[in-house]
Amino acid sequence: MKKLILLLSLVTVTTTTVVSAQDLKEKNVPATVKAAFMKKYPDAKKVSWEMEKGNYEANWGGKSGEDNSAVFTPSANFVEIVVAMKINELPASIAPYIAKNYKGMKMLEAGKVTDAAGKHMFEVEIKGKDLIFDEKGVFIKED
Repeated sequence: MKKLILLLSLVTVTTTTVVSAQDLKEKNVPATVKAAFMKKYPDAKKVSWEMEKGNYEANWGGKSGEDNSAVFTPSANFVEIVVAMKINELPASIAPYIAKNYKGMKMLEAGKVTDAAGKHMFEVEIKGKDLIFDEKGVFIKED
């Protein structure tokens, strides 16, 4: 019995990890979430949706369709928006921090984050990780 419970726990953790970011069809996004999104971003076109960390993420704009990513909770509360930016537009302190603390890792994407309270941060994607920096380019956390 203990082995069965351990096996089921392992399968659950593995499955949860693998599907942490899951593409969704628009019909599977709650109407309240879609309505809150369209109210906040009425000009958004060609929106794709995914589920990330239990929240709904809308992606739209640009050639890749992901120049903007807005996150809403299942109860339709706005969490944050990330607007894509060029890596060379990041605060000057970020590149040296990554070079020192993530040796050999290349910055793949960057974005300016604005949360529900209006606080600004920067997000930098490196292989398999998102690094979060404050508005001055000071490291906050690895996400």
